[in-house]
Amino acid sequence: MININLLSVSNLPKLNKLRKLELSDNRISGGLEVLAERTPNLTHLNLSSNKIKDINTLEPLKKLPNLHSLDLFNCEVTMLINYRESVFTLLPQLIYLDGFDADDQEAPDSDPEADGDGLEDEYENGEEDDDDEEDDLDEEVIDDEDEEDDDLEGEEEEDGVDDEEDEEEDGEEDEEDEADDDLPRGEKRKRNLEDEGEEDPEDEEDDEDD
Repeated sequence: MININLLSVSNLPKLNKLRKLELSDNRISGGLEVLAERTPNLTHLNLSSNKIKDINTLEPLKKLPNLHSLDLFNCEVTMLINYRESVFTLLPQLIYLDGFDADDQEAPDSDPEADGDGLEDEYENGEEDDDDEEDDLDEEVIDDEDEEDDDLEGEEEEDGVDDEEDEEEDGEEDEEDEADDDLPRGEKRKRNLEDEGEEDPEDEEDDEDD
């Protein structure tokens, strides 16, 4: 709820699971006890650029045991002497004030629990698992293609064997034709008639003379 001219948080609903609340650039000057009542699990609270002037205004935040980060940047209270020491003393559960801890060490850029980074990590891991599954499927497809190639090679080899047999048969027929060419013309004709089961006309004439 940033920069909406909010004067107080009195109308805030009960949000037991809320961890991070942004209230910067508003006109809140007090009434923070409502936060302790309605957002008991708050860990991050941003009240920068509001109208908070006194340390005592922050006292209700003592009832937020999980509050680890508080931002009061650009509030009048930050101009008080010993402001940081006073706030850390008032709120012992606090780790970071205005982005720095009690030893002036800067806070991390983000909090995994508050920003949901853990969920993003889980989502990224899920994508990796899907990629692994896709890789496995690709490997199976490649294996199937290799098996099909092997089958095709086997069929080609069989075709080669059949071709060799056909060539041998053709060779035998050619040899018979060559043998026929060597015979005299009459003998060749006689042989053809004998193969076809017909009688030579000359033989028939001899029969008639008898």
